[in-house]
Amino acid sequence: MISRALKAMNYLEEGELEKIHQDILTVLEKNGIEFHSQEARDILKKGGARVEGENVFFPPEMVMEQIALAPAEFTLHARNPENNVVIGGSNTVHAPGYGSPYVMDYVQNERRNATYDDYLAFTKLAGNSENLDVVGGVLVEPNDIEDKIRHAKMLYASVKYTDKCLMGSAMGGKKARESLEMAGIVLGGVDNVRKNPALISLINTNSPLQFDPRMLDALMVYARNNQPVIIAALAMTGTTSAVTLAGSLVQQAAEVLSGIVLAQLINPGTPVVFGSASSIVDLRTGNLAIGSPESVKMFSVIAQLARFYGLPSRGGGSLTDALIPDSQSGFESMMVLLTSIISGINFMLHSAGLLENYMTMSYEKFMIDDEMLGMAKSFGQGFPINEDTLAVNTILKVGGGGNFIADEHTFTHMKEMRIPTISARENYAGVKELTDTAQRAHEYCKTVLQEYQAPVLDETIEAELNRYIESIS
Repeated sequence: MISRALKAMNYLEEGELEKIHQDILTVLEKNGIEFHSQEARDILKKGGARVEGENVFFPPEMVMEQIALAPAEFTLHARNPENNVVIGGSNTVHAPGYGSPYVMDYVQNERRNATYDDYLAFTKLAGNSENLDVVGGVLVEPNDIEDKIRHAKMLYASVKYTDKCLMGSAMGGKKARESLEMAGIVLGGVDNVRKNPALISLINTNSPLQFDPRMLDALMVYARNNQPVIIAALAMTGTTSAVTLAGSLVQQAAEVLSGIVLAQLINPGTPVVFGSASSIVDLRTGNLAIGSPESVKMFSVIAQLARFYGLPSRGGGSLTDALIPDSQSGFESMMVLLTSIISGINFMLHSAGLLENYMTMSYEKFMIDDEMLGMAKSFGQGFPINEDTLAVNTILKVGGGGNFIADEHTFTHMKEMRIPTISARENYAGVKELTDTAQRAHEYCKTVLQEYQAPVLDETIEAELNRYIESIS
């Protein structure tokens, strides 16, 4: 978790933000959002919305009243309390990639279907990282596990191989309830999980201006049980949203706010995150362009809008459109990652591993992104200014033409500098063989996986988890 010392950047002027806000309310009131769930529509109607068929229309005062009930920040609890995180405020919480059906094979230089072994390996890499805070969810899509128990096997892996915060399944109400029950096995019962939220889940809208029943069912389960939900849109400009950035932002924010209203009507105070995975579409190719400067602009405004509404935000990540872990993947990912942190994003999914606009995970890219996360964390934390760090006495003592290398002040502070894991800092004469960053990441990844030691999981809990998975299979 990055606790930012820097003030979040506001991308829009106050008047511009207010104009977007008013247009969001106009869309919610005059066009409404389609909710493909009778139960959800009934809740919204009882709460003051107007319902016509499957379309729900939201009075502005109702929207503002309900979103004001959601907390500005909240704590997500891990089985190791030292790994609890606070989502909101000046914090940026990081989670690895999510949802990719493919893995890039570095040696063969081709992508293949992701497997459960890949899921286990990426979980271990996330557990090893000092920069990733939340694990689980669909880190990759393990195509070799039957859908009925896939979510349970993924959650089991996250619990067995890490003791960090967890993501739950959003693939319908049944899988959401099963995720909650598994969390209860690990964390002292479902009642305890309700009191100390331990699962955060991704609820996506269906742009334009819809929610599908599967996501709604999961949202309602989690809200009733006081578990945090990231409500996010993947609006694609010129296809599933207006082609302009401003128009796309209006639409996706309307979608997200409608979901937040539903969560608050179900359980006032439900922890929610105002999210976006939206991007532009390159209309020459029809492909998403998530490594684009336009994507960064949208994430920056999403962070600002969330602050305007008093909500935590989700956006950004180490995003790229590159197909391999090359220089393009590096400069696009660092642009999106660092700018999103500076803009004040609170929860960052896709922080490590992604290639090919959300479609592919890469072991090498994961290690490179983890290095970038460490750099970004160092930048975001700033540095202390006090009598000792200003070092005036040391400067006067060493004087002109002196050398600070042997001074006690240097020995006291030298370990404060971040040490890279895969970045090269040797000079040309000091290396026997020149390697690029991807190759160093490939070798380092193998070392981490070979040496990784998972935190201890109580044998009784592990046995009960296995029995539970058997019972739902």
